Amino acid sequence: MKEHDIASTDTLAVHAGVGSNEHLAVVPPIYQTSTFAFDSVEQGAALFAGERPGYIYSRMGNPTVEGLEKSVTALEGGYAGLACGSGMAATHTTLAVLLQNGDHLVCSDAVYGPTCTLVDTVLSRFGIECTMVDTSDLDAVKLAMRPNTKVVFVETPGNPTLVICDLEAVCRMAHAHGAQVVVDNTFMTPVLQQPFRWGVDVVVHSLTKFLNGHADVVGGMIVVKEESQYPTFRKMLNHLGGVLPPLESFLVHRGIKTLALRMQRHCENAMKVAEFLERHPAVEWVRFPGLKSHPQHEIAQRQMSGPGGMISFGLKAGLEAGRKMMNAVKLCGLAVSLGGVESLIQHPASMTHAGMGPDARKRANITDGLVRVSVGIENADDIIADLDQAMSG
Repeated sequence: MKEHDIASTDTLAVHAGVGSNEHLAVVPPIYQTSTFAFDSVEQGAALFAGERPGYIYSRMGNPTVEGLEKSVTALEGGYAGLACGSGMAATHTTLAVLLQNGDHLVCSDAVYGPTCTLVDTVLSRFGIECTMVDTSDLDAVKLAMRPNTKVVFVETPGNPTLVICDLEAVCRMAHAHGAQVVVDNTFMTPVLQQPFRWGVDVVVHSLTKFLNGHADVVGGMIVVKEESQYPTFRKMLNHLGGVLPPLESFLVHRGIKTLALRMQRHCENAMKVAEFLERHPAVEWVRFPGLKSHPQHEIAQRQMSGPGGMISFGLKAGLEAGRKMMNAVKLCGLAVSLGGVESLIQHPASMTHAGMGPDARKRANITDGLVRVSVGIENADDIIADLDQAMSG
């Protein structure tokens, strides 16, 4: 069965990118090689000229990596994928393609901390300006647009505040200004959210998180929507060199086979944990897309097929209570990253988003008391019991 014949995301997760191979292996092999031999000088020349398909050098293409790229592309409903060495490599490559000296970027203020650092301290050196805004506020996005705005970069739900952007509305606005929209879909995965459906131009992922799902690989992915985009993106990735090796590609592709099942369990567990936190006397507020109390709950219902596995909340007693709680957890790991089978808890202001600086964090509503939980696939009652004892201690 061809991938374009498969309608179900659950089935695509298992079969996409597997394809056929020389020995009909059910699991595609790992091509752990740096380079590929040519049949002849003429064949090598034709490959370099782009006149024949094939493999030259693993930085430029590898069958194992290609299988992963095809898998994520099929799930997202795009034209082609490019596997990168990290989520930041995917973001950097994308912005390097779409922006140049004199251009302006509008970016979600609630975004992965290093993304903010990249635009503030690296892209700014090359004459690229950035305005950070709350992209859930359409008026704020409209006011931020300039004649030289070329990209609107959105992370939705935002990290770590879980603010949600109306992708369809932002795409209409950006395209009217001649700008392209890039969405970081890491939190949702294509199982729960498919940004291309709403008009997005490019999707990026940190493969490290839910797509791999087992906290043992660092990787990233770019998915482009149109055939015309692909050559420029491929050339930029080849030149920047931030590619994903074959072994890591194999591991992520294997992880994706259980993605639909895992996301279902993440969503179910996170809903139970969020409802518990909302009732807990020590908790001041909870942000989770599945709760009706979420400010953009209606957008989440329309745009996403599930609430995801991420929760942010604050304790009434403030920062010190949060530190005490995080030091008291026993089941949940006190660690950055997210999206693995295990539950993790962390403090963004002093960890993942420390590099943003206090002003940027304040603008994005990343308070010092905010606690972020990546809800795993353990028994939900065990996760709740651990959080309860940690807050009660």
